[in-house]
Amino acid sequence: MFVNLTEVLTNEDRVVSMQTEAQLREVSVGGELHSVLASSPVNFVFTNTGKGRARIEGNAEFVFSAGCDRCLKPVEERMDVCFTREVWAPDMAADPSVYEEQPFMDGFQLDVEDLLISEIVTSWPMKILCKPDCKGICPICGTDLNTGTCKCDTFVPDPRMAAIKDIFEADKEV
Repeated sequence: MFVNLTEVLTNEDRVVSMQTEAQLREVSVGGELHSVLASSPVNFVFTNTGKGRARIEGNAEFVFSAGCDRCLKPVEERMDVCFTREVWAPDMAADPSVYEEQPFMDGFQLDVEDLLISEIVTSWPMKILCKPDCKGICPICGTDLNTGTCKCDTFVPDPRMAAIKDIFEADKEV
C-alpha cells in the first residue's frame, strides 16, 4: 500500500494523521519466513519539518508465528513496533545518497509495507524462546529436554586439557 506524502512534503508546518491496515501476511527475517497471525491498524502522524522534509511517526502491534530457538516448538511472538523516520522529497535531499537510504520511498509515495518490514526486521528479538528456562533439544539424538532426558553421552572435554591428554595417550603401551 502506498501513501502519497506530496501534501506534507510541500506544505510547511503541515501535520496529517491517518490509520491504515497492515497488509503483511509474512515477513522474512534471517532467511526464515514468519507468518503474520494478527496485526493492529498502523497509526501514522506525518509532520512537515522543513522544505521538502517530513517526520513519520507510527506504531502497530503484530503477532508472528515463529519457532523457539532452542527446542523448535511453534511460538506466537508479539511485537510492538514504534518508529520515527525522517524522509525527504526526491528533489530536496541535500545529498543524493541520503535519498538512497530510504528505500521505502518512491518519489513522493511512501510504501507502507516496505517501511513496516524494515522496522520489524530491525526490532526482531535476538532469541525467541517458548519459555525463559527452555532446555532445548539434545544435540545428539534430538530429544526435547523440556519433556524428559535422554541417555546420550554429552560430556565435552575441556579443550585446554587436550595437550595433556595427548601426552598420556602417547605413553600408553599397546
